Amino acid sequence: MLQKVGSPCQRATLHTWTHELQITYDRRTPRADAGPLPPRNPRLMFDQIRSRLLIGVLAGVVVMAAMVLVFDAGNLADALRNFDWRLLPLILGLTVINYVLRFVKWQYFLRVLDIRSLTRWDSAQIFLAGFTMALTPGKVGEYLKAYLVRVRTGVPMARTAPVIFAERLSDGFALLILASFGLLVFRQGWQIMVAGTILMALVVVLIQREELVHSLLRWLEGTRIGARVHLLEQLYDSAHELLRPRPLLVAVSLGVASWLGECLAFVLVLVGLGIDPSWSLVTAGIFVFASATWIGGASMLPGGLGAAELTVAGLLLLTIDDPAMTPGLAGAATLLIRFATLWFGILIGSIGLVRVSRWRDAPSAVETVSEAS
Repeated sequence: MLQKVGSPCQRATLHTWTHELQITYDRRTPRADAGPLPPRNPRLMFDQIRSRLLIGVLAGVVVMAAMVLVFDAGNLADALRNFDWRLLPLILGLTVINYVLRFVKWQYFLRVLDIRSLTRWDSAQIFLAGFTMALTPGKVGEYLKAYLVRVRTGVPMARTAPVIFAERLSDGFALLILASFGLLVFRQGWQIMVAGTILMALVVVLIQREELVHSLLRWLEGTRIGARVHLLEQLYDSAHELLRPRPLLVAVSLGVASWLGECLAFVLVLVGLGIDPSWSLVTAGIFVFASATWIGGASMLPGGLGAAELTVAGLLLLTIDDPAMTPGLAGAATLLIRFATLWFGILIGSIGLVRVSRWRDAPSAVETVSEAS
């Protein structure tokens, strides 16, 4: 979703990646077998990202503290105490299935762009490290993955950066598909979902209008940003390849399957809290979680913090017709599913981040920021 980038943090992050894209192009390493870049200091990168992670974790603590105040600490504690913790391994297992299928999609997109010099093991580590960037505004930090691919293979960031955009867009379509089944029953928030669908569809249609986009790029050559049009062309060419009908259909199908795993994990959370299992509960659980995840992403907030939690709790109270569904139980369900998805992913991503920070040729985020200044 589009949003004006107004905060200093967002502007600095975007400026950093834009600068790196330009450096990457200027180094003229378009071949996939061009080899890795010269070594940089991995400790500096890790220290920089760790500080950002700590800020994100603190924001998460603030959100959780607010939930405790809103939903009453006593009621939350009672609901969590009565939770059937035997379901936790299965809940986390469904979350892992989501991650595995999303990795398959990441690999598929790299193959669409004919990037084959990256080993599957390196690709997995890069993919996992990207989970930690969920705590950046609009997940813009996930472009770290494109940077690490460049470091490992020499493929320009301008070639691979659209993969992250295609991931987010296909995830958006997948979540809307999952939420649409509940929309037919609950009719809550359909206006936002329809508007989001139309906007994302327009983005895909525009990217597929090759003549129109290239005409616009040629016109931009005579403007103040003309020196960077070649960079925009490379970004557009990759995006055009990734969002053709067949790759997009494959990506959205994988997205539906992967996010269905986390939706079912949420249903198990509700069952573990004492809600009687039924098909109507499955429908409601899928609708609530898919809608909340989509809204959290569209909010452009780090990790969707605040937006996703409010949506989960609010929709649970609106859609679950069960005497057991109290505000305290809704708050407990929200905390549990966020721990089993967002924070579980951050934990796994931190392991991947530690691995890539040990690469001899790992990039330095501090050096990048200083270059951009």
